[in-house]
Amino acid sequence: MTRKFTISKSLVWLLLSVLLVTQLYPLVWLVTYSLKTNEEILSGSFFALPSIPQWVNYKDAYAGGGFMTYLGNSVLITSITMVCVVVLAAMSAYAITRFRWKYGQLVMLLFLLGMMIPLQATLLPLMLIFKNLGILNTRLSLILPYVAFSVPIAVFILSGFLKTVPHEMEESAVMDGAGTYRTFYSIILPLLVPPIMTVCILTFISIWNEYILAATFISSQKLKTLPFGINSFVSQYNTNYGAIGAFLVMGAAPVVALYFVLSQRITKGIAAGAVKG
Repeated sequence: MTRKFTISKSLVWLLLSVLLVTQLYPLVWLVTYSLKTNEEILSGSFFALPSIPQWVNYKDAYAGGGFMTYLGNSVLITSITMVCVVVLAAMSAYAITRFRWKYGQLVMLLFLLGMMIPLQATLLPLMLIFKNLGILNTRLSLILPYVAFSVPIAVFILSGFLKTVPHEMEESAVMDGAGTYRTFYSIILPLLVPPIMTVCILTFISIWNEYILAATFISSQKLKTLPFGINSFVSQYNTNYGAIGAFLVMGAAPVVALYFVLSQRITKGIAAGAVKG
């Protein structure tokens, strides 16, 4: 039994080591890529370290790629989207799980169906709608679909968590004279902080590097987000691959840092949302 346990434990450690290497290697490779010259990158030596680290690539990416403009647009759009998703999803999950109405399960089914709609299938209809509304090539044309695609998974997580919260907590508030809104903001919303953090992290990660919608609905250079920054280093006759790598590293750094710092909250929030979901 001891030998079997040792072998099983070794296999688990081996599997985890393989997963660790496969997950971390792309990040390490991107960092080394950003420190190489064009000649080293085009030589085809994918595993070779840079002979002399080219820190100037980061300077070029910051100054020549309009990094702060793209970063500001990404931060603004992502922040507004996260706030809208949290507010709408929290109220929707509360109504679905707490109110006794015959359409509650149907509404939840509609949210679940929203998780299955492919993003690419909505590009043409949304473009026509936004054009008729006069909001094409504005930040609103990104925020609206981002909210629409993020709310279903947020409702799924929050409603699953709310099903584990006992009704007695709300009943005591109602007996003290609290109305529906007071009960929601004073009792339910503080309890939803852990899954709300998970929703914020997942929304941030999905929107920060989104490219398809931004490339379709935004044409103004002043409104473009971080994924468009790499185009600043591509010209008809020359491409600065090192600066592209540096730009990608700087763009991915906030997501990686946020995930590593709050990874436990993501796991706990998803597990809480899966209970009775």
